[in-house]
Amino acid sequence: MRILHTSDWHIGRTFHGHSTLAALRAVLFEMVDQVRERHVDVVIVAGDVFDSAAPAASCYELLTETLAALTDAGARVVMTSGNHDSAARLGFQARLLRQEIAVRTDPAFVDSPITIEDADGPVQFYCIPFLEPALVRHLWPDVEVRTHEQALTHAMNLVRADLAQRGGRSVAISHCFTAGVEATVGVERDIQQGGLDVVPLSVFDGVDYAALGHIHGRQQLSPRVRYSGAPLHYSFGEADKPRGSWLVEMDAAGETSVEWLPLAVPRRLTTLRAPLDELLGDARFNTDEQSWVAAEYTDAAPQPDTMRRLQSRFQWCASVAHVPAVTREKSELTYSGRVRAARSDLELVDAFLSHVREGEGASDAESEILRNTLGEQAAAEASK
Repeated sequence: MRILHTSDWHIGRTFHGHSTLAALRAVLFEMVDQVRERHVDVVIVAGDVFDSAAPAASCYELLTETLAALTDAGARVVMTSGNHDSAARLGFQARLLRQEIAVRTDPAFVDSPITIEDADGPVQFYCIPFLEPALVRHLWPDVEVRTHEQALTHAMNLVRADLAQRGGRSVAISHCFTAGVEATVGVERDIQQGGLDVVPLSVFDGVDYAALGHIHGRQQLSPRVRYSGAPLHYSFGEADKPRGSWLVEMDAAGETSVEWLPLAVPRRLTTLRAPLDELLGDARFNTDEQSWVAAEYTDAAPQPDTMRRLQSRFQWCASVAHVPAVTREKSELTYSGRVRAARSDLELVDAFLSHVREGEGASDAESEILRNTLGEQAAAEASK
């Protein structure tokens, strides 16, 4: 059986205020082509199908269009919910979907698999949605469920017990944060602190393959436990992470061989760091003019109107930050202390500039202008 492991589509997510629907549609339909060309039997979506609990109508349209295209390409689709999804909204029409599409979002049915047959017999697909302990503990009143580890451990115990009776090969689909993964700062933004959400790798013992979602970069925790990551870049922190999915080929004994199927990146992401004048004019940045750009200008002092100026060259500049190349040590004097210590009008202005520029006082050119201006003013007052 050929299984395509995907996750974290995040339909409806924006990128620095820009819609990603068109770009996501392009990569999802590239995935459809891969399904058709590689004769994939089952496509897994391991949670975070949508980016919010109440997606816009256009998000449902893209999901419907993609699911129809995947099934027309010859695949079954098995999907569960993540922490961004509303499990109820994603799963409410599950019984109305065509037979080739299975959506399981109710944690009460984690031990009721979707059984798909091939020439070698059945494969049991167990869907484990994101398990928020406070929301699922009422389902298992005889079990302590205070952490994600406890919730997922109990869910997998139910899976193993059912599999022991049912038999066949097995795949667990889970949206969770597993110990040993490398999270992307600012992306997996709902991961809690303190380890309460971390589950050990051993939780997934007993199944032939565990298809995980929640982490946006592909990762292999063991030959049979993997994250596929998101199909699209949603943060500059992900820029170096390849996009794609895992093609898992399972034999009659449940042994798997796994291949990475890359997806094209619709628009490259890059972070540029240089003085503002170089960012605006240096030829070495020509190749970045059609990329998503995070600009970091290193001038000593903040510059005016930086976003507009940068977007005149980099149309897709999405963020600008002032990152001085040299950080001056802050004076122990407060601003009022600097004012009291000033012995002339020139030193008073320099104290003000140093305060608003975080330690950078007047430049030599600015000091010359100030001296001339203050001198002219003093001469004018003396002549009155």
